[in-house]
Amino acid sequence: MAKNHVLAIVLAGGEGKRLMPLTADRAKPAVPFGGHFRLIDFALSNIVNSGYLKIVVLTQYKSHSLDRHVTKTWYTSPLLGNFIAPVPAQQRRGPHWYLGSADAIYQSLNIVDDEAPEYIVIIGADNIYRMDFSQMVQHHIDSGLPATVAGIRQPIELAPALGVIDGEGGVVKNFLEKPQNAVGLPDDPTKVLASMGNYVFTTKDLVNALREDANNPDSKHDMGGNIIPWFVERGECGVYDFQDNDVPGSTDRDRDYWRDVGTLDAYYEANMDLISVHPVFNLYNREWPTMTMIDGSLPPAKFVYGDADRLGHAIDSFVSPGVIVSGGAIERSIVSPHTYVHSWAQIEDSVVMHGSRVGRHSKVVKTILDKNVVVEEGAVVGVDLEHDVERGFTVTESGITVVPKGTVVRK
Repeated sequence: MAKNHVLAIVLAGGEGKRLMPLTADRAKPAVPFGGHFRLIDFALSNIVNSGYLKIVVLTQYKSHSLDRHVTKTWYTSPLLGNFIAPVPAQQRRGPHWYLGSADAIYQSLNIVDDEAPEYIVIIGADNIYRMDFSQMVQHHIDSGLPATVAGIRQPIELAPALGVIDGEGGVVKNFLEKPQNAVGLPDDPTKVLASMGNYVFTTKDLVNALREDANNPDSKHDMGGNIIPWFVERGECGVYDFQDNDVPGSTDRDRDYWRDVGTLDAYYEANMDLISVHPVFNLYNREWPTMTMIDGSLPPAKFVYGDADRLGHAIDSFVSPGVIVSGGAIERSIVSPHTYVHSWAQIEDSVVMHGSRVGRHSKVVKTILDKNVVVEEGAVVGVDLEHDVERGFTVTESGITVVPKGTVVRK
């Protein structure tokens, strides 16, 4: 099937309340991740690697940095009609912003009319995984059904927090929202099939469903909560098992990796998944690269001072271009561009975002530093959690301290 018969829509308007304070000044898909990436880079890399180059990114909440990143990073040649375009909410269907994910697409049907795709791929912008969507699209076509939802196998004990797919013969029979007594899969009773929030639709059928949903005053206008159940009730929704997706270059260790980074703890854990000796999620897969744009003027990372008590070094860590480690020590951490680590500073088990400054004799442990944070000389963060809370920092249930953008951490 010709690739240009598919339009990809990325839902990127989420507020991300559970990621506060990281989303205080930016949309959730624009949150930095893994050093110099942003969360949306993983969604867009999957689509582009799948061969689809007609992509719209629907934005709404605090979208400036997200719009700027997509525009400056994800551009294609218009010669062949390709595009990757951010589309902000425009109130095209009345004086209101997006009422839900389904309404976001309904309000953007002018794009669907202009492109006239035969099939539409719809995905979220804030999960970490690899997926070849062309395989899911082919599964959808072969099924002959108008809608297909992607499912991922998850431990049955997590079912009360998931949307669980009850399928038979490749057709979704029921969609169970947070079931308390879920039944395991026939081939693995310890697992359930949970919705990934990735969908493929035959265009004409999706348009009909969206128009009917728009006229339903009782609907929440949500893709997973309303549109998918609409197809399920009619016996017209298929299921695609993520386990069957074969991504080039993947290994048995990371082939079915998927993380919803909707909370601060999940975000932190997903970052830590990148830096083990044998990473759970491997960013070094050159056959299916995760792409972004790095400032071409950045020099390589630099490590200086080799004295026994003043050794600039990093162990089990990601250190991005433009970082200077001047006699400091970094262990099991991710350090983003333009960060300066001064002498005798210690960074352990942490995520440090762009432009931060970590002063002499300071200590940063199990902490997320947002952009442009200054840790003053001798200051400590992430060690005394009660003190961190008193200073106005967020501390998660698992004990991760989060320091907001532009904060000065004093001694």
